[in-house]
Amino acid sequence: MKLEYKLLKTEKNTKARLGEIRYNGKVYETPMFMPVGTQATVKTLSPEEVKACGAGITLANTYHLWLRPGDEIVKKAGGLHKFMNYDGPILTDSGGFQVFSLAKPKDITEEGVKFKNHLNGDNLLLTPEKSIKIQENLGSDIVMSFDECIGYPAEYDYVKNSVERTLRWAKRGKDVFKGENQILFGIVQGGDYEDLRKHCAIELTKMNFDGYSIGGTSVGEDKPTMYEMVEYSTKYLPTDKIRYLMGVGDPIDIVENVKRGIDIFDCVSPTRLARHGHALTKYGKINIKNAKYKEDFTTLENGCDCYTCKNYTKAYIRHLITANETFGARLLSIHNIRYLIRLTEEIREAIKNDKMLEFREEFIKNYYGEKHE
Repeated sequence: MKLEYKLLKTEKNTKARLGEIRYNGKVYETPMFMPVGTQATVKTLSPEEVKACGAGITLANTYHLWLRPGDEIVKKAGGLHKFMNYDGPILTDSGGFQVFSLAKPKDITEEGVKFKNHLNGDNLLLTPEKSIKIQENLGSDIVMSFDECIGYPAEYDYVKNSVERTLRWAKRGKDVFKGENQILFGIVQGGDYEDLRKHCAIELTKMNFDGYSIGGTSVGEDKPTMYEMVEYSTKYLPTDKIRYLMGVGDPIDIVENVKRGIDIFDCVSPTRLARHGHALTKYGKINIKNAKYKEDFTTLENGCDCYTCKNYTKAYIRHLITANETFGARLLSIHNIRYLIRLTEEIREAIKNDKMLEFREEFIKNYYGEKHE
């Protein structure tokens, strides 16, 4: 059964949208934060723990799973749902970002991208057709078009040529996409140039994808520039399709970009922060390794309903992290993922009540104001 999206409401003061995704007899509300399971696992957590955080869609990574264990092995296992034991929706990226960030030296041609396997040095070629085929083998529910992820800053002429290539690649991928129980997203690129973002969004819309991603953000630009990139893209996208901002998960960026019309977000940050001893809280990010938490027997965040906050104290988690015990990273990962999902739950309530601007103001006051640590 294919995943279906329905727009329920647009908040009256902003472009914030309330929607629902129907999948396998269940309904998942948007805006939504999606945990990232790069290697078909959300780092340190079981699928049951991920679901207990309130997660709907999770991500898996095309590039990494292509290299190991191999997409054919995942297909033999019955696809990602069976392989990783996750019965919710799964989204796979196209491999484009990893190719352009990990693979060096790289050679971008009209055919695709030639690069070296970062694990063993083998020469590889990833094309739009190959990316779609890998994702079909993986059996994800949401498939991404293969695009060129452009760094920032980039010269106008380079970005213009890159956008045209991304559009040609999008069409090539769509032409070979079988779409059995899968939906395909186009990816809007164009750097920080409004005319190029507009052109890319309009041309992708003509191709009639099932949903649209906004790529090429969080690649070195400042936050105001990122928000402009999003605005340049969303204003030209159809209202009845999902809008996905790729690789963005800073709490303020979720708030600001929901306001600009984004529905779904993903980022590795909650688990990465956890492994470095950082916890996200309503009153900002804290470093649990700080000495002041040594005898702090309170929870990470008062009022948080996650497993970690229900059962453990800052002092205990600090002990685990400083002793390099993996349970510490697990507890912080659970909390951080739940924090971002809870944030989107609160945002949905604000949209329902047409109070997005008030929510944003209150969020900023708490998160960046006086720290209640």
